[in-house]
Amino acid sequence: MPVCVIEEGRKGPDHQGTIIPISNISTSRNHANHSVKGRVVQKGPLVSSSSHNFILKAVLQEVGPSPQRASINMVLLGTLAKDFSQAVSEGDVVVASGFSVGKSPTALKDKRHPCNLMLSGEDAFIHVRVGPAPPANATSPKAVKRKIPAEGPKYSYTKLNNLKAGEVVNVYGVVVFFKQPYMSRGSDFCSSLKITDQSQLKVSCTIFCNKLESHPQILQIGNIVRMHRVKAHPYNDTLTLLNTFGFSALVFDGTVGAAVEPRTASKSFHFAEEDRRAVEELRLWAASQALPRADATLTLSAVQPKMYFDLTCQLLAKATIDSMCTLLRVWDGTRCPHALLKVAAEPDMVEGPTSFSEEHEKLIASVLVYDNHVPFAQQIKPGDFLRIYNLRAIPGWVETPDTSSPRSEEVNHLSFHLHGGTAYGRGIRPLPDDSPEIQDMRRAMDAFQVHHEVSHHDVNDSVLCGAWATPPCCPGNVFWNVPHAAPCNLLTSSRLIPAERTCDHIVEPLTLSEVKRSLPGGTHHHVRVQLRSYEPRRLHQALKLYCSKCTSMQDVPDEERLDNIFSEAGADADSDPMQRWNNPPPWIRSDDVHIHAELTRNPPVRTLNVSTSAQLLSEGKVKELIFITGTTLQETCHLAAGYHNVVPMKLSEGHLSLLDPPAPFLFRGRKRFYRCQQCSKTSLKEPNTDGVLDEKTISEALGVQMLKFVLLMKFRLQDATDTLDVFLWRDAESFFNVSADAAAANQEAQDSIRETLDLLCPPWDRAGERPWMDACLRAYRPSEDDAQTFYQICHTSKSTSKPPILNPQHSKLSK
Repeated sequence: MPVCVIEEGRKGPDHQGTIIPISNISTSRNHANHSVKGRVVQKGPLVSSSSHNFILKAVLQEVGPSPQRASINMVLLGTLAKDFSQAVSEGDVVVASGFSVGKSPTALKDKRHPCNLMLSGEDAFIHVRVGPAPPANATSPKAVKRKIPAEGPKYSYTKLNNLKAGEVVNVYGVVVFFKQPYMSRGSDFCSSLKITDQSQLKVSCTIFCNKLESHPQILQIGNIVRMHRVKAHPYNDTLTLLNTFGFSALVFDGTVGAAVEPRTASKSFHFAEEDRRAVEELRLWAASQALPRADATLTLSAVQPKMYFDLTCQLLAKATIDSMCTLLRVWDGTRCPHALLKVAAEPDMVEGPTSFSEEHEKLIASVLVYDNHVPFAQQIKPGDFLRIYNLRAIPGWVETPDTSSPRSEEVNHLSFHLHGGTAYGRGIRPLPDDSPEIQDMRRAMDAFQVHHEVSHHDVNDSVLCGAWATPPCCPGNVFWNVPHAAPCNLLTSSRLIPAERTCDHIVEPLTLSEVKRSLPGGTHHHVRVQLRSYEPRRLHQALKLYCSKCTSMQDVPDEERLDNIFSEAGADADSDPMQRWNNPPPWIRSDDVHIHAELTRNPPVRTLNVSTSAQLLSEGKVKELIFITGTTLQETCHLAAGYHNVVPMKLSEGHLSLLDPPAPFLFRGRKRFYRCQQCSKTSLKEPNTDGVLDEKTISEALGVQMLKFVLLMKFRLQDATDTLDVFLWRDAESFFNVSADAAAANQEAQDSIRETLDLLCPPWDRAGERPWMDACLRAYRPSEDDAQTFYQICHTSKSTSKPPILNPQHSKLSK
């Protein structure tokens, strides 16, 4: 075997040749009888290669008292690479002989020796001297091992069912839910999680820290977390854990048999044998329970259109599109089966390489990051490994020039979007270079580099750079496109009219300055304008709830607010489990349903009592309508997937009533229906089951005035003469060719609105000419006493004369 292991202190073989310093290595010298001795301070993964069977890269550093010890890259091929991977660890001292010397293509970047050592064939040998762990001042960051003191203060840990309000405790728990840190309204980042332990109790935790690295580094459901100095705080008749002064957290892989390696940014922490046992006991317990399981991350090769997924990847480059959008260029070593959208960026906004090889470019995906995730995207650097949660794959059409024809052709592309909000754990989490979660990905990256870049006789620059999965630095076209392909032609304003008038008014077109000088009073104006900007930028805020009776308008409640309402109602029911519905109507019947406690893929663990119409029950139509109490928002949504109409209610002092506004009074699949508190006179009558049992029939039986979803936006229009602020409201549905009801529940409708706005006002357009649209404006004053004139877009819709040229951006309507 070409790798020989020698215990420290024993004499090695005498055929090593003369050991020379690393600094004496040169391509101009004959090193046939020379050996090099050094400590392995970096060891790369073993990569399968069609030409060499295996390839592996390592870094040797001279041993000795000198504070400036030279280091050199070493590339091993074939059987030697495989044996080295199995027998050698970082920190071992090795003697390499039988090597050839070549120029190192990464010397300028890694600041190591300008040459590298190539070892392959029968003449190459590695003699391993197993020594102590690498010194603390080793230059390689991977050689710097964090010191975990075995001795230290003794900590006591509290089971979750023994928490008492006001106490500061230390706890262990299995993560059953988590959200990535997000910016709070103050100066801190906030993260939330829910944990459980052998007591079966689930406890929510809220962490506020001004540094991202101080938050628990949770990567997926099932991780085990240890938290020191958290305070049990009462909230809605339950206890929530909050961090206090001196808070610290360790996170462990929850897989049985995995290494017990803590994830933390702390330089030192206490971790003794009893802590290791606590982690292993929690792992075994969690494996035997019906706890939520983490969704497996997908590779780009497995992604399909319209899919939500988690992606583990490496950042190659990034660019700022605008204040609310950042572009990330990432890869994971696999190729998406669908054509991917290439987004152009201004050269002064690009951080990282601007072009890659043709084969590499085929594996790179563009990810557009929006809203609250932009500050996180600004902190990560090219070369970082990431996990992006709840990423959305959106199909769309872009227009590209046909080089063989003067005409253009439309090509279907897939783009990836991380839209705003924290729902479903949406966010970005950097991963450490040595994280077990990225090892398979790194092997795929290395395999790609080897397959496409390594010749039979040599290892070129790309492979040596790719051995650590770091992108090469090379200049190139500032448009990040596939080589030989022109940038996507998204701004064809000279011939594209993306919106057109649908009215029959016979009026002369006016400029905006002429419109401002015109008299109001229900006058209609025809204009040709560009969309300069729009509000709100976070499009979920454009959805409003409108009452046609009192003409009031209100915001759509977010998930956090609704979750609190459902939790409070459920807590009231749990506080008095013996309370019953006094004198229920004779048309009501009760039944039991099973529901999952946390996620729908778990076995049923809760039995809920629901009520329905006796008539529907006799007809075997129990799924048509149910009334339910004591459920969480997530459980209610789960029931709505199996029952046509779900009415959430609360039981208080023996009386059944609707949940407090702004909670929905009805769930129908993904649709939610809200009521006007001012105009509703709630009651509980038997709905008419003879006809169609829809939201109108149910609202009449409940005595509620339904609110209608509407879209409300403010546009700033411009032409060569002036700018004008206008509203888009009553005709918003016809303008976007999308109903507000559909936008509230349908992802395709949401994407269509985003695509239309991005076509009219491209987020990456800074100096280019925007497309023009023909619009009809109505000037009006709300009352005779108002002196200010307002304008609304009316009788205008998205052009249907040809398929729209789309660059799909992810919708932020659903947060």
